[in-house]
Amino acid sequence: MNSPITRLPDALSSGSLSIGLIGPAAQRREPIAAALASLQGASTREFPHYPDLDDVPRLLESSFDVIIVELDSNPEHALDLVEAICSNSPVTVMVYSEQVQPEMLVRCMRAGAREFLTHPITSNSIAEAMVRASVRRPSGFAVKKTAGRLLVFAGVKGGSGVTTVATNFALSLAQEAGHRTVLIDLNLPLGDAALGLGLSPMYSTANALVNSNRLDGNYLSTLLARHSSGLAVLGAPDKYSTVQVTEEAVERLVHVARQDFDYVVIDAGSRFDAAIKSLFAAGTQVYLVLQVGVSELRNANRLIAELLKSSGAKIDVVLNRFTSRTLSIDEASIEKALTMPIAWKVPGDYPAARNAQNTATPLVMEDSPIARAIKQMSKAASGVQEVPEKKKRFHLFK
Repeated sequence: MNSPITRLPDALSSGSLSIGLIGPAAQRREPIAAALASLQGASTREFPHYPDLDDVPRLLESSFDVIIVELDSNPEHALDLVEAICSNSPVTVMVYSEQVQPEMLVRCMRAGAREFLTHPITSNSIAEAMVRASVRRPSGFAVKKTAGRLLVFAGVKGGSGVTTVATNFALSLAQEAGHRTVLIDLNLPLGDAALGLGLSPMYSTANALVNSNRLDGNYLSTLLARHSSGLAVLGAPDKYSTVQVTEEAVERLVHVARQDFDYVVIDAGSRFDAAIKSLFAAGTQVYLVLQVGVSELRNANRLIAELLKSSGAKIDVVLNRFTSRTLSIDEASIEKALTMPIAWKVPGDYPAARNAQNTATPLVMEDSPIARAIKQMSKAASGVQEVPEKKKRFHLFK
């Protein structure tokens, strides 16, 4: 006897919902395929094998609205697959399993899965899940092909000026590039990125990390403060926080942010624990901020050699408060100690920096040598071409 046809709501059936069903075990995949076949307004393509992670971009070319992944045949690979899909597309990902284990449920949600389906799976339960997926489907069925760019600012030592550079860079990026940009302060427990922007946020990074298991784009948007420039900010708590910063929570926060923003700027302070190190991956732009000094150069050398180069991240060394006339170490020696070239030099300008702190007016809102250097960094990051200023010719007679 054929299964009855379940008609989906107009919001879904007005345009066919495209579904990818991934399941190596036929006995577990076929009941779901049958339930999906009973839905009017949905088309399903079955995959009898797990794709390799390298094949995810090709999978996403099919522009599925929903991808359903079997968990039981190879849970670890399935989780990696879910995370890879969610990191590169706003598609709704669901997983299905014959058993419910709380720990595995949490891991699936952190990887980005929106639904956890358990056997026996009926046409009604599938229909309800597809209706929820149709609500999340972007207007016009536009699919974001790539996640936003991740740019991490980290200092080799406390007091290097990471927050000043990161906040002004993010603000300049929002202004110069005209793209959606968010600044996330992970310099816990005493970050002050929001303070430097003249903001007093109601919510903080701590709220996002504590509730990472339910974090999505909608929830994140309620936590963000907005600067007049258009920059979105998730600041650190205004009180000393004892929140546990886990690798999973940080990865989830960054993943969600990258789905909604073109640029995600992280102020990591001088932290290099496991949670922060998890961000140093291929494709990440890391700005390593330091001042010229023996201890800073030694720390930078160790970080570059032992951590950053092996991660596959792109590293730019930023010399902060740089004044060539007072250097006791020449630039050739600095680059030899770092084992790589200096990418950026942010000059020392104490009066401008002090005024910015006292007035809570970001440096890049005014003209100064520091502002010009940081704007050059943001333009390079966003691909905005620098327009050379025409030199004025000297005329003896007017």
